[in-house]
Amino acid sequence: MTTKLETLTSALQHVLGEKIQSLETALGEITVVIKSSDYLAAMQTLRDHADLHFEQMIDLCGLDYSAYGDGSWNGQRFAVVVHLLSIQHNWRLRVRTFATEDALPLVPSITSLWSAANWFEREAFDLFGILFDGHDDLRRLLTDYGFIGHPFRKDFPVSGYVEMRYDPEQKRVIYQPVTIEPRETVPRVIREENYGIR
Repeated sequence: MTTKLETLTSALQHVLGEKIQSLETALGEITVVIKSSDYLAAMQTLRDHADLHFEQMIDLCGLDYSAYGDGSWNGQRFAVVVHLLSIQHNWRLRVRTFATEDALPLVPSITSLWSAANWFEREAFDLFGILFDGHDDLRRLLTDYGFIGHPFRKDFPVSGYVEMRYDPEQKRVIYQPVTIEPRETVPRVIREENYGIR
């Protein structure tokens, strides 16, 4: 571990203390897991404390752990991962928090701390169904407003449920059951004798 990572690790342990469920270093990056009940307070501390000063949120995404590790995962199903950057200290941090309920995944919103989290949280809601408590405008971002389900969940069917098309007779967009026939495709590989040899 480098001196920079050791400094950040000790600062995180000193400032966040008991709010840290786990802290691990891999490939030169630190990942901190925080309970969802402590998530908003910990994120504000990470942003405002002078020893840390993570003034920029780079990325936020949702994760579905239902099939993680070939089904050997026994923790909560949905997580939110946030990547933070401290320009002042020139270090990065990954923060992970798990929603307490799998049926209705709910995590506090951090849009009050970083306004850039707005569309990232909307994307996580749209694709994974993770709700963000305190988000002012939590609505679909990438799928249609009439879309049913959340397409990045591991249990979402590959072909979906409905498709949308324009009906020239009705002169409007309509929804109908999926008409794509399931098929198995086998790639056809053609190899020439001296392919790639000069």
